[in-house]
Amino acid sequence: MDQIIHLFGGFSTIFTGYYLMMCLAGVLMGQVIGALPGIGPSAAIALLLPLTLGADPTGALIMFAGLYAGSQYGGTLTAVLLNVPGEASSVMTAVDGHQLALQGRAGPALGTAAIASFIAGTVGTVGLMFLAPPLASIALNFGPPEYFGLILVGLTTLAAVGGSLSKGIAAGLLGLIIALIGIDGQSGVTRFTFGQLWLLDGIEFTVIAVAVFGVGEVLATCYQTKEHTAIEVKNAYPTRDDLRQSAAPIARGTGLGFLIGVLPAAGATLASFMAYILEKKVAKQPERFGHGAIEGVAGPEAANNSAVSGALVPMFALGIPGSGTTALMLGALIMFGLRPGPDMFTTNGDLIWGVIASMFVANVLLLILNIPLAGMFARLLTIRYSWIYPPILGICLLGAFANSNSLQDCWLLVAFGVLGWMMKRYEWPQAPLVLGLVLGPIFETTMRQSMSMSRGDPLIFLQRPISLTLILIALAAIALPIISYLRRNRPTVSG
Repeated sequence: MDQIIHLFGGFSTIFTGYYLMMCLAGVLMGQVIGALPGIGPSAAIALLLPLTLGADPTGALIMFAGLYAGSQYGGTLTAVLLNVPGEASSVMTAVDGHQLALQGRAGPALGTAAIASFIAGTVGTVGLMFLAPPLASIALNFGPPEYFGLILVGLTTLAAVGGSLSKGIAAGLLGLIIALIGIDGQSGVTRFTFGQLWLLDGIEFTVIAVAVFGVGEVLATCYQTKEHTAIEVKNAYPTRDDLRQSAAPIARGTGLGFLIGVLPAAGATLASFMAYILEKKVAKQPERFGHGAIEGVAGPEAANNSAVSGALVPMFALGIPGSGTTALMLGALIMFGLRPGPDMFTTNGDLIWGVIASMFVANVLLLILNIPLAGMFARLLTIRYSWIYPPILGICLLGAFANSNSLQDCWLLVAFGVLGWMMKRYEWPQAPLVLGLVLGPIFETTMRQSMSMSRGDPLIFLQRPISLTLILIALAAIALPIISYLRRNRPTVSG
């Protein structure tokens, strides 16, 4: 198969010294970042964006992919040892994982999670390898109306799964408005510049990403985080009974997580929740869940790691992110001058296959690191967070200034950092804002191209079957949460 040949080409890329070091750096950073409550992969990638300006795109994407995978492993540490999930996707792992730790079985819980993550991550990457190229081939036949519908699906689904539908839509619209700032590329008219010359080129994606995810997350975490004492880990090797009980949950979690990850905006968090619910439903003794069931660790961990690979499928094949983290990776591709979408497999195939090969390597590295060195990583949790966050804020300011050597970007960083903190505190989703900013220019361009094709007739979006289907999916993504809310709050009629 062509995929196998391309994969060997990807391995020839990753096994050069530089790219292998970037992969190792990514997984180590992801491991540490995932173990810090509140500072997830989205914030980490946002912080690294300005530091990778001018770098080799393949190396940067390999590092980001390794960081994304490593953060899922790292989040398990705090979930099991502290009952404080380092990642949202590790929430369900904490339910049974921490109970196992209190029973003196923290090591087997972490070992089972590492093995489940390795199997699921590897199988998920195989799925990415075989699903993304044919999906991209189909999408090559899309015209501007179809791309308009596809972007609309990405924006609406990410807004719909962010908790509050209205807040998600508002955040996405704010991102689209920010994307309009500057000079209109077609008419030459200035938009939302308010007479400020430094706004003529628009607001850089990296500044907003670093502010909202970097500064905002740090401020929110400083406001909430307390210091903890971790449980000691002595032996991270699971028993035969643990492995036997975990085999089926790992298989189910892997399949479920990958399928959910492929859906735009679903991501690893939803996958882990669904996997835990599934395991509890099929268990012969569901009452064990919540009291230290090893299946309650294996299933969610498999799901959230296979969802990482699944989330890369729509990003590489369609240019639509499958999660908030891949939205930032999408922005990184644009920052490097690449246009995400189905033609990337032909125009930048070496990059994509290098990243796919690096995912296999990253999973092997993480397995090697996590089982023997679980105790060492656990000791990282005793570091005071007050020592970590000031340097992170300094890196944010340095990155914003280095982006354009302009103090205005530093002021923008502060302003949007406060906005990011307020969004976090008042439970406004941040990912739709960034996605609106990333996809805004493409959204506007495809809409204008479609209207030019139809000579100003908006019915072109409804006359083409694929674009009509995509628009209906986008409307359904908005309508379903509203219908669900109305059903839950329907007044009961007493007889």
